[in-house]
Amino acid sequence: MRMRLSILILLLLFTVSGKSQSSYSGYLGNFPITLVMYHYIDGVSLAYYAYDNYDSPITINGKLKNGKLNLFEKDNTGNNTATLVFENFEENKNEIKGIWIKSDKSKTYQILLHKEFDVDYGDSFEWKSKELLQSKSTKEHYFKTIITKKKGDFYARISGVKIFEKKTDRLIQTIELDCQLFGTDNINIGDYNFDGVEDFSVFEASYSGPNTSSIFILRNPNSDQYLKSNFSGTSLEFDNDAKLIYEHNQCCAGRSHMNATHKVINNEMILIKQKCLEYDDEKEDFVETDCE
Repeated sequence: MRMRLSILILLLLFTVSGKSQSSYSGYLGNFPITLVMYHYIDGVSLAYYAYDNYDSPITINGKLKNGKLNLFEKDNTGNNTATLVFENFEENKNEIKGIWIKSDKSKTYQILLHKEFDVDYGDSFEWKSKELLQSKSTKEHYFKTIITKKKGDFYARISGVKIFEKKTDRLIQTIELDCQLFGTDNINIGDYNFDGVEDFSVFEASYSGPNTSSIFILRNPNSDQYLKSNFSGTSLEFDNDAKLIYEHNQCCAGRSHMNATHKVINNEMILIKQKCLEYDDEKEDFVETDCE
């Protein structure tokens, strides 16, 4: 799982140019669905929805322009399979109507949705908890983050995550957290301890430069329970082929870099190699230094 520079750019846009995030429920044809949307000031719309009977989120990013919202459903190769069209769309409406159109126009379904809540920003808003469906899921489980906001804090935070069984909606587990709210991509899926079982991570925070951190939550291979790992570090990347974890930390406007390699033993990160570089003005190049 890679923490790419594009994620950081997205985070910057989210914190500077974003509007509120909204959760809707209703029907696509006769099928109950949940839909989550986040709109940027430039009209770019990030969205996903899930059929309540299946609980596998489907990404449908698109564009809001001149009151018309187009969201595009794609297959694994990036080709459009369907378009969700909402005419006369307004973010402050509590009810929205649209139409789902298959790409070959062989099928269409009416969409009727009611807003459940907004995740608003500003010093005057507060609430104890709002459960927000996440855009990523495993084969067996889907996730809802618990969003809380204190009065006086401008941004909401993630105070926990709930793990549900797909199709039955059985609540399996609730895990307490304290993480930065990160648009529509708070959760990612991966095999972080290289045991062949799907785990998940929650974006924790962004720091100076491109540095980020996440909380890595491992599934017990013998049950449906999860446990917060002790994995820590900045901008971790997981190499499932080599079964290694790479860490990169930079600071001081890119003048200082730390690169480390870890292996996993008994669900613990073990450092096996580390290298630190500092920019030397006289040599006009990076030189290796001792890692503190």
